[in-house]
Amino acid sequence: MSIRNIGIPGVSPPKAKECNDKDCPFHGTTRIRGKITSGVVVSKKSRNTVIIRRNYVQFIKKYQRYERRNTRLACHLPDCLRNEINLGDLIRVGESRKLSKTKAFIVLEKISSEEI
Repeated sequence: MSIRNIGIPGVSPPKAKECNDKDCPFHGTTRIRGKITSGVVVSKKSRNTVIIRRNYVQFIKKYQRYERRNTRLACHLPDCLRNEINLGDLIRVGESRKLSKTKAFIVLEKISSEEI
């Protein structure tokens, strides 16, 4: 089985040669479409799932100020990327079809290592 080009510029394929995950965008059949976003890994307790945290600022019109907010996304972690991704890493994820009740994003690559 070869590594498939997922059609997203700047995303390098994983170093692992083989992956038996059918939901892997590089080795399986799942396609990436929609949003491409990034976040910091805050939980890796599940076998095929990581939780990422995305920070953003929201303008509050009444007070003419900004407040910091965050959101958490459950993302599918393919077998070929499992050893590369750790807590505190900044990763890039892409939107796909719904994989479960809460998962609609798949981890594409590790951008850098950070501390939580």
